Amino acid sequence: MTLIKSISGIRGTIGGKPSENLTPLDAVKFAAAYGIWLKEYAKKDTLKVVIGRDARLSGEMIQNLVVSTLVGLGIDVIDLDLSTTPTVEIAVPLEEADGGIILTASHNPKQWNALKLLNEKGEFLNAEQGAKILAIAEKEDFTFADVDNLGTILKNDSYIDIHIDEVLNLSLVDKEVIKAAKFKVVVDGVNSTGGIAIPKLLEELGVEVVKLYCDPTGHFPHNPEPLKEHLADICELVVKEKADFGIVVDPDVDRLAFISNDGEMFGEEYTLVACADYVLGKTKGNTVSNLSSSRALRDITEKHGGTYEAAAVGEVNVVTKMKVNNAVIGGEGNGGIIYPESHYGRDSLVGTALFLMLMAEKGGTVAELRASYPSYFMSKKKIQLTPGLDVDGILVAMADKYKNEDISTIDGVKIDFAENWVHLRKSNTEPIIRIYTEDQSQAEADKLADRIIAEIKEVAGL
Repeated sequence: MTLIKSISGIRGTIGGKPSENLTPLDAVKFAAAYGIWLKEYAKKDTLKVVIGRDARLSGEMIQNLVVSTLVGLGIDVIDLDLSTTPTVEIAVPLEEADGGIILTASHNPKQWNALKLLNEKGEFLNAEQGAKILAIAEKEDFTFADVDNLGTILKNDSYIDIHIDEVLNLSLVDKEVIKAAKFKVVVDGVNSTGGIAIPKLLEELGVEVVKLYCDPTGHFPHNPEPLKEHLADICELVVKEKADFGIVVDPDVDRLAFISNDGEMFGEEYTLVACADYVLGKTKGNTVSNLSSSRALRDITEKHGGTYEAAAVGEVNVVTKMKVNNAVIGGEGNGGIIYPESHYGRDSLVGTALFLMLMAEKGGTVAELRASYPSYFMSKKKIQLTPGLDVDGILVAMADKYKNEDISTIDGVKIDFAENWVHLRKSNTEPIIRIYTEDQSQAEADKLADRIIAEIKEVAGL
């Protein structure tokens, strides 16, 4: 059982002891710390915060605690109830709110929940802001409002529909083009809010929907991370239903994966590649993903005449670099699509609409589309280190060893070779180094990872 306090928020497992798990006391403490920080940050007498949650079992309890805490601080709350991460993100500026909190542990299993914190733009807080909130929580120096100055609660359950309208109004989304293609799509909503939002969007676009696990009960029918080993049911159903493809989202709907018409994974890394292919074909510009994402995005971007840049891992880092580079689309290789014309947040509804437009215009099957892209394979391994070892020193030594290659040290060490790459990152919570590699076959990616692990052990004297 765990409680993880980080600059991006607080997440943990439900139950157990305060400060060791995400208990009611911890939910109140960190909601209060956010509210106190927001008062200092916004410098306003009257504050408004948007709250939404995924469908996980602890969601209603955590929501009640967080909402009541903010009201106790004199902050007004717009309560979206069941929602998605991108829906809360678009609601914050539309409501002219001062911030937002999403109650979700994203792809984590059902025993987890979290408070994810947003600024007035509906974007995640930066490292400095997150650190201030952690410091306030640590001190527990809270002053609550008196009875005449409590906040108010306004319930608004219309925002998934508003979000869908926002997607339909995007300049590169044409409802009639998608409708004419007569798609049939299977949706796995992992019994969370994606089971509400994605089928509604598809039906608005004239797509025939086959629902799988779309009841928002919070009883996840499989591990909610949208990886191949968890998705046998939808892979079988896509083939059985003779569907054009399948859509899988995580519980808070910011990660998007597709199943090809043949029941094979399209590949989470290729969700962003496909959406970027469509956008760049219509809008000349640049792209950004994180250092651990596939090289295929760079290839597609350069094919369209744009420039690709890599950011440190973490959505806030990707968004920052997207703004600097005027990227027209970006995101993360885990199926996170960030399309600035909509908003600066990972959004599976936007990604779904862009993918449908690409398929409607290209024709052919999803399997054929996947085969048309540069083919890369990724290996993700880790090496356990003895506590007390100088992990930073090991990374410096590895960077020095490959100093004649294309090196990035903005987030661990990324070494770009001509045909492949390796990314080494240390864990913030345990003595391990994560090793990500990518090559033109799975065997070669694994072989490169094993070679680098052997070199790290040699450097560390293991």
